[in-house]
Amino acid sequence: MAQEKKLVEAITSMSEDFAQWYTDVVVKADLIAYSSVKGCMIIKPDGYAIWENIQHELDRRFKETGVQNVYMPMFIPESLLQVEKDHVEGFAPEVAWVTHGGLNPLQERLCVRPTSETLFCDFYKDIIHSHRDLPKVYNQWCSVVRWEKETRPFLRSREFLWQEGHTAHATAEEAEERTVQMLNLYADFCEEVLAMPVVRGQKTEKEKFAGAEATYTIEALMHDGKALQSGTSHNFGQNFSKPFGIQYTDKNNQLQYVHQTSWGMTTRLIGAIIMVHGDDSGLVLPPRIAPTQVIVIPIQQKKEGVLEKAAEVCEKLGKTMRAKLDDSDKSPGWKFSEAEMRGIPVRVELGPKDIDAGKCVLVRRDTREKIECPLDQVETKVAELLETIQKDMFERAKAHRDSHIWDAHNYAEFTEIANNKPGFIRAMWCGDVACENKIKEDLAVTSRCMPFNDQEHISDVCACCGKPAKKLVYWGKAY
Repeated sequence: MAQEKKLVEAITSMSEDFAQWYTDVVVKADLIAYSSVKGCMIIKPDGYAIWENIQHELDRRFKETGVQNVYMPMFIPESLLQVEKDHVEGFAPEVAWVTHGGLNPLQERLCVRPTSETLFCDFYKDIIHSHRDLPKVYNQWCSVVRWEKETRPFLRSREFLWQEGHTAHATAEEAEERTVQMLNLYADFCEEVLAMPVVRGQKTEKEKFAGAEATYTIEALMHDGKALQSGTSHNFGQNFSKPFGIQYTDKNNQLQYVHQTSWGMTTRLIGAIIMVHGDDSGLVLPPRIAPTQVIVIPIQQKKEGVLEKAAEVCEKLGKTMRAKLDDSDKSPGWKFSEAEMRGIPVRVELGPKDIDAGKCVLVRRDTREKIECPLDQVETKVAELLETIQKDMFERAKAHRDSHIWDAHNYAEFTEIANNKPGFIRAMWCGDVACENKIKEDLAVTSRCMPFNDQEHISDVCACCGKPAKKLVYWGKAY
């Protein structure tokens, strides 16, 4: 019991220090290790398995919409990065440069990709000639490097894993349709698989991607009331195709510039899962993304027949779900605590008395509820329980988010909420970037999005300056 208690005490409580709680969880739950390069993390098997599940599910959804995967080089010549002015200015502070090949200085510096718009554009200009070559709907899974000053595991690291989609279309309408389609795909994925409710909307001019005409975003609310941008989809219009000269001959034999989009999700989603669902005992993983969905823990496993029966139950479960048997020589209490720390959705407890009675005990990680289950019904009951947990986790996260959305009608209300009430702030905005800057400087609050599904007219005037309002905006402190 002392060992079990020590394991749990290794995690700082959320209410005491949320940032330290997060760091404790990613390390103690064995998701990452720190590397010898500051800001770069080693993703350990449990952490990488979560990313693999994200990758597999997203990739399946992408391919259903006609996306094809490609791979581009990780190096970008400096001259290529500078073709689109806004783009290079947006990324300049975070770019890492290669200046030597072996012992020899390079004639031209190479950027280690922070994103691959310029590479795709350089590629597209060589392969797109006719309307018959369109659309191009490509995606790549890779890592990117951004030399961040402040780093945190998964949320903001100098190298991270992601996917980046880059598409080219004949018309503005097709590009816009793809931009919105991918944003909705991301939102559905977060809600259906990660059990994480999101707000879908458009970024303001100030917050949009460098070089984009419009950026659409999904914003999630973490347990501490801070927002996390969880996926973005950008409509580039012709902002890249014109400087890069990506043209095609249309059906009337006229030269036209293509319309482009870009969209991405990253390993920061793992940080989001931790901060939306975790508790003071560690991870709480939604079943659909959990590397191990159910763990079978034998009690008094040295007694005759116990380990064999546990292995038999695990084998049955493993036919339809991701199941694991913990046959280590640790105490049952330690095993329970470790399973909780790792966020495994269901554990099956099985001892000699259970076997004699033809039953086992199922324990939910999210609520810790214990349920007796006949052994001959274990596959059906666990499958049903996993679905219930998935649904309940989404509903709990949604209730938490909805109870942390506050309305501000003027700057006094806005200030009071920002200082005292964690969560999203709904407030009307005049459209002037000066108000965004003031709110950020005064209160460390940024515009998160102009929501698609919530444009309630809660006031006639901007909550910051009092001038006529144009849009309802969700604001918040953010990671």
